[in-house]
Amino acid sequence: MEHNCGFINDKKAFRYRAAAIIVEEGCVLFAGNDEDDYYYSVGGAVHIGETSEEAVKREVFEETGLNYEVDHLAVIHEHFFIGSSGLKGVDFHELTFYYMMKPMGKRDFTSQSTTESGAKETMHWLPI
Repeated sequence: MEHNCGFINDKKAFRYRAAAIIVEEGCVLFAGNDEDDYYYSVGGAVHIGETSEEAVKREVFEETGLNYEVDHLAVIHEHFFIGSSGLKGVDFHELTFYYMMKPMGKRDFTSQSTTESGAKETMHWLPI
């Protein structure tokens, strides 16, 4: 079992994520699911003992089925928000390392991923 770099304690949470910026043909890739009414970055929790670069490659493969390569670290984003869905009301402090991925020249793949709560996840190419 993997252990994520993060914790939830008495309605307060810290999360360390790695996420991808994937641009193909003038569009950027985002994820969505059946529970939430917004799109979010492709990525997920960094596991203990895993680098953020290893995590972003693993997460992108899990969500797209493709082995994208990292181009460079683009930005580190610190985010404070209140959780939704299964984490409704949780006060989050999140650090995300966003990596620009090398384009593969295509936008077709089959996605079979689900969220932590089991919701079906779908990929969306949004025009820049």
